[in-house]
Amino acid sequence: MNITVYTESTPNPNTMKFIVNKLLINGSVDYPTRESATESRFASELYKFSFVNGVFFASNFVTITKSEDAEWADIEPILKEFVKGAVESEYAVQSKKEEEFVDFEGSEVEIKIQQILHDYVKPAVEQDGGAIAYKSFEDGVVTVELRGSCSGCPSSTITLKSGIQSLLQRMVPEVKEVVSEAL
Repeated sequence: MNITVYTESTPNPNTMKFIVNKLLINGSVDYPTRESATESRFASELYKFSFVNGVFFASNFVTITKSEDAEWADIEPILKEFVKGAVESEYAVQSKKEEEFVDFEGSEVEIKIQQILHDYVKPAVEQDGGAIAYKSFEDGVVTVELRGSCSGCPSSTITLKSGIQSLLQRMVPEVKEVVSEAL
């Protein structure tokens, strides 16, 4: 298979999606630091570039966060070539093959919240190079964790309040607020 790589900008100016024509992982995995990337040859090799500050994988793309002082015009061609080579060489995204199994737990309301996040919010957030994870529901407050390009993105607060919160409030009357847990 001839591997092709193309890029898409994300709402976060410091992150870019590098999309390939091959499935990299079922589900998603975030390597927000160099230290967290030890189980992934792909992520570890990316972190060898001094300008790489974050690596996130989902389905057929890797979202890379750059350092503030790096310019996409300078580093994008280098990263595209690296991603192409890493995919062709079948670098592991994870050391252990973990399949994402969706199993919602909790009360009836919590299960409904998780289902909505999975069915409606997750695909939209992944389009922007990020991921969302349900953490808890307590006293009307849904706590989620934003990863990938969503982590530290200037527009993530707007997405959280205008998008996710209003959707959940419409579909689950018990929801009063949605907050993001800091990583």
